[in-house]
Amino acid sequence: MAAPHPTSHATLNPAPEPPAVSAAMARAHQKYWRFNLALIATLMTVGFVVSFGLPLVAPALEQVRFGGFRLPFYFGAQGAILIYVALIVVYIVLMQRADRRLQRAFDADASASVDSGAPTVHGS
Repeated sequence: MAAPHPTSHATLNPAPEPPAVSAAMARAHQKYWRFNLALIATLMTVGFVVSFGLPLVAPALEQVRFGGFRLPFYFGAQGAILIYVALIVVYIVLMQRADRRLQRAFDADASASVDSGAPTVHGS
C-alpha cells in the first residue's frame, strides 16, 4: 500500500475567501438573523404554551360553554390547530418583511459602492 502524500488536498486547493462586505451590510445581516432567532423563539414559546400550558388550565374552563360544548373541547378539536396555522402565517408575513428590509439594505449598499467607485459584490 502506498504512503499518503505529504501535502493535503486543503493546502493545494484552499477554500475561497468570502467576499468583503461593508459594515452597514454586516449590521443589516446581523439584525436580520437576530430578528429571525427572536421570532422563532417567540413563536415556539407560543406553540409550547398552546401544546402544554393550555391543557393544564382547560379543566378550569369546563364551565364555559360554546355552541353547546364545553370550551376545552374546542381547544382540543380546533383551537390548537388554528393557532399553529396562525403561527405559520405570522412567521411567513414577518420574515417576508425582514427579507424585504434586508434586500433594501443590500440594494442601498450596492448603490453606495457604485457611487463611490468600489466594486460591487452580488450575492444571494
